[in-house]
Amino acid sequence: MKKYLNYIDGEWSESSSGKYVEILNPANGEVLGEVTQSTKEDVDRAVQAAKKAQKEWRLVPAPERAEFLYKVAFLLKERKEKIAQVLTSEMGKVIEEARGEVQEAIDMAFYMAGEGRRQFGDTVPSELRNKFAMSVRIPVGVAGLITPWNFPIAIASWKSLPALVTGNAVVWKPATETPMTAYEFAKIYEEAGLPKGLLNLVNGSGSVVGNAIVEHPDIDLISFTGSNEVGSAINARAGELLKRTSLEMGGKNAVTVLADADLDLAVDSILWGAFGTSGQRCTATSRIIVHQYVKAELEQKLVDRIGELTLGDGADESVKVGPVINRSALEKIHDFVQIGQREGARLLAGGHIVSEIGLDGGNFYAPTIFTDVTPEMRIAKEEIFGPVVSIISVNSLEEAIEINNNVEFGLSSSIFTADVNRAFQAMRDLDTGIVYINAGTTGAEIHLPFGGTKGTGNGHRDSGVAALDVYTEWKSVYIDYSGKLQRAQIDNN
Repeated sequence: MKKYLNYIDGEWSESSSGKYVEILNPANGEVLGEVTQSTKEDVDRAVQAAKKAQKEWRLVPAPERAEFLYKVAFLLKERKEKIAQVLTSEMGKVIEEARGEVQEAIDMAFYMAGEGRRQFGDTVPSELRNKFAMSVRIPVGVAGLITPWNFPIAIASWKSLPALVTGNAVVWKPATETPMTAYEFAKIYEEAGLPKGLLNLVNGSGSVVGNAIVEHPDIDLISFTGSNEVGSAINARAGELLKRTSLEMGGKNAVTVLADADLDLAVDSILWGAFGTSGQRCTATSRIIVHQYVKAELEQKLVDRIGELTLGDGADESVKVGPVINRSALEKIHDFVQIGQREGARLLAGGHIVSEIGLDGGNFYAPTIFTDVTPEMRIAKEEIFGPVVSIISVNSLEEAIEINNNVEFGLSSSIFTADVNRAFQAMRDLDTGIVYINAGTTGAEIHLPFGGTKGTGNGHRDSGVAALDVYTEWKSVYIDYSGKLQRAQIDNN
């Protein structure tokens, strides 16, 4: 059985604990391998390696740093299919989506390599004669990255690539469920020739490895994607330690369908947004806010189409919906479905754990649609993180926007309408970090900022130029060539 190790200071090594946990295929329960379980001491060793390496790395010109990222991009491109197959086996998403996720990492590598020549500052006029003023970006230091299982290479690329191109070193804790994909990505960094100590992979639990990263005095910033519960705890502790944190957490994303919408397009988008990745996306479509005039027609179209969604092992090219990540997630999803029924919502489809022959060894939940949902119900307000979507009826765009915004989260929203005036009103008033017009709630592109408002995060963004702000500090530089003392903000008249 293959054992997956840590990568610390340029070497693959077992944890000092000597302990391992099994890696399971969520589609059938097959044991894929074992991953080492690290200790606080392993984290410290990784941090010391990162700290030492970063002292030299920050002096490497940014365009030269970028050359390593280009090598990473080409290696990712070369191994796209292999990584996608590994990803599907340990995470469960269908192979088509896995390939798309690896492509996202490829795109991010090329994009962030380009930032090696675009880390722009500002030059501004000084208020005094014979004086020059400018601002420049400088690296923060050692970045602690904590990434989730649902996008194990895409989100890792969103964080590690901008961190490295801006001159930082990285200590990375991947999710316990997806260490094989993490291994493949770290191996590519190694083969690209990245100097040792700059990227360190430390496997293990959040309670041990995650906490050790947050608490370590030589880690200067934390970038986390995951649950609100964990993210809030990280933010509280990191705040006490005066560490920068970048948090991307939950979503309760809604598609609004107005009376003039193209219903077939809306249905296509809803099915993809709600049931792609088995609903295990922070951008998943969790609510459908529909004008009462077209509610019945939309419901019928959804019911007619949901039967086309074949469940099974994501490695099968014909499968449209794979398993959820583990038994605990399966039980949580079913608990929410039962809550929805007790609250008075009506099931249109699904609502059960799938246990038919051929699927009984995996973690499969039937794609589920509730209707007659009210905004106050728990299934309309809390993140379920599974293939469950709720239909809420409204009478106007204004009512739809109010319901869209009246949740804890603010990640993604969308609206389907043929009226450009209503589209622009929605763009202005939907309180989410991402807004789609005539498209579903998923599909963010790597050259735009990714993140949300309210309980979704703390104001920082992954992806795009905005990602550089997470991993850099601003330094203001003044050069006085007057040869005499000049005093700014002093009345010299």
